[in-house]
Amino acid sequence: MAQPLHPARPLSDNSPTAGRMSSVLLWAGAAIGGLVVIGALALWFHYGSQVFFEMIRTGFAACF
Repeated sequence: MAQPLHPARPLSDNSPTAGRMSSVLLWAGAAIGGLVVIGALALWFHYGSQVFFEMIRTGFAACF
């Protein structure tokens, strides 16, 4: 019969900094997403909706 394989290292890390990296990455992603939304709103209020949508459409056309 086959014997179960046991990992060489434990599956969980109980060190004090174990969850810190994922928390930092989550907060950094949220901050970047917030800056993108704030930038989009700033462009909307500055240029108006028609010019805003034209800029987005032109940007997508340039990418694809």
